[in-house]
Amino acid sequence: MPRLWRFETTIDTDVLAPGFYMKAPLADLASHCLEAVRPEFASSVQPDDIIIAGPNMGVGSSREQAAEVLKFLGVRAIIAPSFAGIFYRNAINLGLPAFTISMDSYNSPDLDDGCAVWLDFDTATLKLTDKNKIFQLDPMPDFLRELVEAGGLVPHLEQRFAGSDLEREV
Repeated sequence: MPRLWRFETTIDTDVLAPGFYMKAPLADLASHCLEAVRPEFASSVQPDDIIIAGPNMGVGSSREQAAEVLKFLGVRAIIAPSFAGIFYRNAINLGLPAFTISMDSYNSPDLDDGCAVWLDFDTATLKLTDKNKIFQLDPMPDFLRELVEAGGLVPHLEQRFAGSDLEREV
């Protein structure tokens, strides 16, 4: 069962993808993801786990690897009251859903670190399966949902232009 990884603070891109490891292969970089705040994260996160973090998630540099390591590690989605613009767009472009949540909901004592969760992408709801509680997330606009559902910007464009004259010219 997927679980929630709760971070009480804003998580910046340097914590997600530490600069010292930026030239390393993606697997090596990912093994250091969030180690400054949760040393066990990279080795313990499971496919479909969900991250919830404080406001302005992903502030810092524009490094795409900050979102890429989360996707590589199998994170299903990121939830926060707000996102740094470049990080948000990088996540969506890589096919990693990023949902906003109200501050009231974010501050709920029910959103415990490690609780069992299920995300319904279509309805933008987060269900705490062990507590039978549901939190409404802000739905993603349709055009961004299409990017995520396609697996990111590049797969979306490949699907969109498959067989078109534009593809044949390249």
